Amino acid sequence: MPDAPHGAPAPILLAFSGGLDTSFLVPWLAETCGRPVVTVTVNTGGIDAAAAQKLEQRALALGAASHHLVDARQAYFDRVLKWLLIGNVRRGQLYPLCVGAERTVQAQIVAEVAGRLGSGTIAHGCTAAGNDQVRFEVALRTLAPGLEILAPVRDRAFKRPEQLAYLQARGLPLPPHGATYSTNHGLWGLTIGGRETLTSTGCIPESAWVLSPNAFAAPIEPRKLSIGFTRGVPSALDGIADEPVGIIESLEAIAGPFAIGRGIHLGDTIIGTKGRVAFEAPAATVLIEAHRELEKLVLGARQQRVKDLVAAAYGDLVHEGQNLDPVCRDIEALFASSQARVSGTVTLLLRPGSAFVEGVESCHSLMKASRSVYGEAAGEWTAEDARGYSKMLALPGVYWSRAANGAREQP
Repeated sequence: MPDAPHGAPAPILLAFSGGLDTSFLVPWLAETCGRPVVTVTVNTGGIDAAAAQKLEQRALALGAASHHLVDARQAYFDRVLKWLLIGNVRRGQLYPLCVGAERTVQAQIVAEVAGRLGSGTIAHGCTAAGNDQVRFEVALRTLAPGLEILAPVRDRAFKRPEQLAYLQARGLPLPPHGATYSTNHGLWGLTIGGRETLTSTGCIPESAWVLSPNAFAAPIEPRKLSIGFTRGVPSALDGIADEPVGIIESLEAIAGPFAIGRGIHLGDTIIGTKGRVAFEAPAATVLIEAHRELEKLVLGARQQRVKDLVAAAYGDLVHEGQNLDPVCRDIEALFASSQARVSGTVTLLLRPGSAFVEGVESCHSLMKASRSVYGEAAGEWTAEDARGYSKMLALPGVYWSRAANGAREQP
């Protein structure tokens, strides 16, 4: 789409999901601001060709001047998911940040489209109650401090019945609404919210799981698979080379029906409250499990410990939409350095509810590099060396015990 003609008002770019909030905003912004509205949907996973077509049709029917769909799956992997995988990031030791981590990438791309179209105004449909308002606006303000950011649903506290009535009164199409459970689907997995997740006590019913309903009532046969990694990045599935995005999408289809990666995450929101959400992240779970085991084979103990320390901080930054902070580049540099030898193949057995790592192999194996066999035979040391090592290692404890007894010296 070319820039707005000379003298014509610049468009408002709306980050468009197709849900009720952003559907309402298309006509409301055009009517209230007197400017054309251009909708932008950034596909970071979970949008197939049929869904993309429906989104465009709905946007145009609602009055959008034009609609842009940007396939950002590869950008999302390169900028965010690659590092979450390398860091083995799980928030609260459970949740692999399957939804929310993409918001900064989406904001970046919407800002890029705005620049191409000569617009200085971006709108989003976030409410005041969630994390996404912070993620979008932190990213947008960092990228382009001069941008005008509109958030009418939040700032004017529009309620869902008001939005529905507004669309109905104008004969505009209504998006799907009123479902018992809301879902958000991306490349790294999906989240599910419902009345059970509003408290800390309940579990969503079996029928509410999207990728794995009744996985335990009607279990499928176990399946073996292998994943190849090159410098920490997935590069092959069952011996067939593929790009990371393709591997992730294939793994979701394979591991999802096993109910691998199911969970309910209870944690701290950006705005300071506790929140709870169900999730299904089969590809993320399988890849993190496999990657972690490969690292155990090829990385030293100190490398793993230091990496785990900064990975937790990195996960917090991504969760908060702070991916653009320069400290993230510093952490990513450490991550990249740590992966120089993280190449090899991991074999897994998938069963209902679990991805069991059966074996790991790599040309950089520290296990193969040793002449010893754990518990069986010494390699680079003698029995006398071992005796002296144990004695020296015990010295701090010996001194502590002596001090507790008030003894100054003992023979």
